[in-house]
Amino acid sequence: MARAMFCALSTAAMLAIGCAAGNEPATPRAASTQGGLRLPEGARFVDLTYPFDDRTIYWPTAATGFVLNQVHNGPTEAGFFYASNDFCAPEHGGTHLDAPIHFAEGKSTADAVPISRLVGSAAVVDVSAAAARDADYRVTRADIEAFEREHGAIAPGTVVLIRTGWGSRWPDRKRYLGDNRPGDASNLHFPGIGEDAARALVARKVASVGIDTASIDHGPSKDFIAHRVLLGADIPAFENVASLDALPARGALVLALPMKIRGGSGGPLRIIAVLPP
Repeated sequence: MARAMFCALSTAAMLAIGCAAGNEPATPRAASTQGGLRLPEGARFVDLTYPFDDRTIYWPTAATGFVLNQVHNGPTEAGFFYASNDFCAPEHGGTHLDAPIHFAEGKSTADAVPISRLVGSAAVVDVSAAAARDADYRVTRADIEAFEREHGAIAPGTVVLIRTGWGSRWPDRKRYLGDNRPGDASNLHFPGIGEDAARALVARKVASVGIDTASIDHGPSKDFIAHRVLLGADIPAFENVASLDALPARGALVLALPMKIRGGSGGPLRIIAVLPP
């Protein structure tokens, strides 16, 4: 049974990675090495990633944003077309990974985060109503327990995604961060995860935690306790996750594949979900 479950997950993963577009139907295809397993008719992919461009939001203290420099775009001397660019970007901006080393000495770097923490069944905890009332809302243990009463226990290995509704503000920097002064992170306002909720997720041995804001800690945080608790337990975080309003509370398969930067504290992330029919 365990092997069959793993094969099914692997098939879904391969199909998801092979999809080049955003939110679109998943065409069922046989996997020759997996006994002909297929995605169910009507399953679809949802892209949970913002594009990287000159509007990408980075932490206010970042020295630069995303920069794409064109190297060549046009015909070559040999007569064929060729395009190539260089890019430069901080680790922490746009849809990205926080590797545990970001706030926890000796924990996993970006290249060392196990794939088992990047792929899993999603639990989407919706606190958007509370966040609409309080821009600095912090998810509580009670929010986690309320989710479980309605949708069942959060099992070990789950990818927990926190939906605050802040994605509707992207890429308006002032509305998304609460402040748009470059170089100044002292007056930010957006929801995050409270300490008791972070400890509750650690106790449940979740694989990873994502959120649709700039940080798993709320904007005014000065101690970054959610980072310290979760990353201290070697649990990676995904920030600025897009389109969480397109996911059900349960049932989605999430695949979060960051750039594999050796020794990195984070990096750009392509994260998608496979939704059941």
